[in-house]
Amino acid sequence: MDTAAVDYELPARAIAQTPVEPRDAARLLIDAGPGAGPRHGHVSDLPSLVRPGDVVVVNITRVLPARLLARRASGAQAEVLLLEPVGEGEHTNRWEALVRPSRKLPAGIRVEVGDGFHVLVGDDLGEGRRLVDLELPAGLDLLDALTRDGQMPLPPYITAALADPERYQTTYAVAPGSVAAPT
Repeated sequence: MDTAAVDYELPARAIAQTPVEPRDAARLLIDAGPGAGPRHGHVSDLPSLVRPGDVVVVNITRVLPARLLARRASGAQAEVLLLEPVGEGEHTNRWEALVRPSRKLPAGIRVEVGDGFHVLVGDDLGEGRRLVDLELPAGLDLLDALTRDGQMPLPPYITAALADPERYQTTYAVAPGSVAAPT
């Protein structure tokens, strides 16, 4: 498929900067089936749309504060966006990440995220992705370190400050693990 066929200009005024309240007032695009055009509705319409035999998939993962603002030894800023853990177990400290500015952060450089929290930049995996090793502060596990020093990874089209990080979580979020909210 040629993605240019679905490209369109989205005016900035059409991009919500804050979540709607109440949550179930959020807009919902409804696929009405073959031969019918999509309909516009709201999340509050969902119970009337689900029929016996339908499958509803619920995302229960919480978004991690996986955006790490770091500082190089020179004082220059860097950013590490954790994408997914690499290796065995849920507590691995090796991650695939987007690192910026990637060209100025060669493999082997160590950047500081917070007190005792460092990222060792590793191999270039292509397409802007890097392998990184997280060096955690003494006494903190990964989730505690991210909660203390990380930020919510807002998409670039959201420019407003996040007043309440809980509003970036789905209502079903219980298990930490996502690095972006479903949109």
